[in-house]
Amino acid sequence: MEISESNLSDSEIRSPVEIRLKSDFEDNTIVIDTDNMIELIVKALSSKTRREILHYIQTDHQGMDVSNIADKVGMTEANISAQIKKLEEANLIECDYCSGQHGVRKISKIKYNQLIVKF
Repeated sequence: MEISESNLSDSEIRSPVEIRLKSDFEDNTIVIDTDNMIELIVKALSSKTRREILHYIQTDHQGMDVSNIADKVGMTEANISAQIKKLEEANLIECDYCSGQHGVRKISKIKYNQLIVKF
């Protein structure tokens, strides 16, 4: 018999999943155990581009602006902005705004340096 969501009860489908995001920078940990937040994080990490963005942001401890990330990844600033928004909604990065040569710059910083998934 094949197992699918349609032939399992809710209690059989739902296993206790917990995602911990941990930062050595501020010595803090956040536990995410709601289905909504788990889905946001998993979807954010499902994109190779977003994982690449996280890598570049993580290697620059002062944060990176959209232009620099776009140059490194080889995509438009508009596309990078959309990807950053998804990472920010998943609570994986934080963004600040500061003045730049041609207006306001959006600086993205890594929020957590560890992701621990417990089943």
